[in-house]
Amino acid sequence: MPETVLVTGGSGYIAGWCIVELLRAGYDVRTTVRSHDKEKAVVDAVSTAVDPAGRLGFAVADLTADEGWDLAVKGVDYVLHVASPLGGAAPDDPDAMIAPARDGTLRVLRSATAAGVKRVVMTSAANAASPSSYATEGVTDETLWTDPQDPTLSPYRRSKTLAEHAAWDFMANAQGSTELTTVLPGAVFGPILTTSNIGSVGIIGRMVAGSMRGVPRIGLEIVDVRDLADIHIRAMTSPDAAGQRFLATGEFTWMTQMARTLREGLGAEGLKVSTRQVPDLLVRLVARFRDPSLREITPALGRRNRHSTAKAHRILGWRPRPAQETVLDCARSLLAHDAL
Repeated sequence: MPETVLVTGGSGYIAGWCIVELLRAGYDVRTTVRSHDKEKAVVDAVSTAVDPAGRLGFAVADLTADEGWDLAVKGVDYVLHVASPLGGAAPDDPDAMIAPARDGTLRVLRSATAAGVKRVVMTSAANAASPSSYATEGVTDETLWTDPQDPTLSPYRRSKTLAEHAAWDFMANAQGSTELTTVLPGAVFGPILTTSNIGSVGIIGRMVAGSMRGVPRIGLEIVDVRDLADIHIRAMTSPDAAGQRFLATGEFTWMTQMARTLREGLGAEGLKVSTRQVPDLLVRLVARFRDPSLREITPALGRRNRHSTAKAHRILGWRPRPAQETVLDCARSLLAHDAL
């Protein structure tokens, strides 16, 4: 009988691709949704890449509530905890981000360990293994933990760091044989399965549409969503992955390089892409006086810190595709879905 994997948050961008790759690999998949109304949208999205053929099931569970999680994990072999209850905008109260991320993770782990799941693979973030200042020179690895007490951290970075800390602390005292592995991705781009939840790829959409008149001096460690799904499955099955953190950050690319790739690689459809670099001072002024949403990115202006993925290469045999391929595939997918 095929093994069954629970993927949390099936309507999400990353979760959707995890479902696709698990089905392609021969697993049965169960995924959580917050209501039965969302099931059809998930099936429709997944079906654009693979035929679920009766191997995709659903469980109703919400990371902000206890109900439904015991039933969701019942009879499954593995859990990919991909979902996050975080919204896009930072709330006025930083703790409002921390509690849902941490408590949702603990709900999944409590139910998984009680059910005797073999392993939980949790999606964390590379910014939970980064120096407080992205401008710090050097290459860091999984042994570094972001300091959650640093007052300069954004609420998002603090919440991801504390949620992963909580997961490891819980597992250190948990009974049973369930194992934990965490995956820490960088900036996730790549093809979309549906226009209903395009995640971080909206940045590329704005660049191609020409609504981004210039690009900030920010470097991103781009990982393809398909490669991210792949490393989750490798981390789920590799005997040596138990109890480990794995960075999945991909190739470091300045946004100006992304813009040039799009402009040169898309032909006529890339003519609206601006390759003009916006001065740091202007970005900071706009963030302060006109667009508070930009405050989240200002610490990353001129970023130099990079992450090593040597551990994932060595233990999991993981090899991500080039950033240029990911960026172009992402843009072409957005164009094909008329999602600009």
